[in-house]
This record gives sequence, structure tokens and C-alpha cells, in this order.
Amino acid sequence: MRPLAFAFVALALAACEPDAEKPAPHTLTDAAIGRYCGMMLTEHEGPKGQILLKGVDEPVWFSSARDTLAFTLLPEEPKDIAAIYVTDMGAASSWAEPGVDNWTDAKTASFVIGSDAQSGMGGAEAVPFADKAAAQAFARDHGGEVYAFDAVPPDAIIAAADADTDAVPEAEAAHDH
Repeated sequence: MRPLAFAFVALALAACEPDAEKPAPHTLTDAAIGRYCGMMLTEHEGPKGQILLKGVDEPVWFSSARDTLAFTLLPEEPKDIAAIYVTDMGAASSWAEPGVDNWTDAKTASFVIGSDAQSGMGGAEAVPFADKAAAQAFARDHGGEVYAFDAVPPDAIIAAADADTDAVPEAEAAHDH
């Protein structure tokens, strides 16, 4: 019986290992500068994002959730991503005050695409929620469709960013997130 118990413990530890390697999100401060806009994130309304790259202590900051997703699609950006976090707008006090610590894992978030919400730099926003029901309620009130991270249409992200001249650089997107 002892070898069987040991096997279960080893299996449980192995299942937890990937989460143990994922770095925690950083608190948003005035020192956070957007990768594509070069401005302080705290100067902008709406959801933000941060990507933690393997072997790098500081996150790559984004003034919008849309720009965060665009980073994962652009072939010229690094692909050694350890974690992707976006603001959970379901936990935000308001659009103007999205919060500094209410991050959710982008890979498990639900995104509202095509709503009337504008990103912090202007243009269409991919509005993230930790809770799918909150995303569905937002879509009912503001339009748009709800998508999981892996199902977000790349054209909706890149086309919106191309329309926003202060956002991501032009590039052909490879759906590589």
C-alpha cells in the first residue's frame, strides 16, 4: 500500500508543478510604462495587461488588454512567455479606476470583443473578465461577443490595433498565443 500512496503524492506534486513555476502578477504603479505607447499606465482608463517573460524580473506592461493580446500574436515579439495577466474588469471599481491588483490569468479569462468600450489609448478594447457570466453581462449591456483566450479572433485584435495609431506596430499576426 505504501508504494501506491507514494505514487499518488508524486502525481499530485507533478500536477502542481506548472503553477509553481508561473510568476505572480506585479502591482500596477506609476512606474509601469506601456510597451507600445511609452506612457504611464495609471494615466489611462480601462483594463491593462502585463506579460512576464522567462528569466526577466520585470513585466512588459500594456495600456490595454487588447495590446496585451496583440503582443502574443505579433511574430516579432518574444515567445518565451511565463505568464500573461489582464485586469479583471469584473473586480474593477469602475472603467476609470480598473484597479492595481485585480489581475487574472489571461489564458483562463473571458474577453468581450466588439463592445462599445474604448481602450485607454482609444480604439476598440478586448474587455477581460475572470468570470464568464460577468463577461456575458457586460456584452449584453455594451455589445460584443464573449471569447476564451485561445478563441479570440486575431483579426479583431490586430485590425483594432492597426486602427489605433498609438498602439502596436503593423505586422502580420500569427495566432501564436
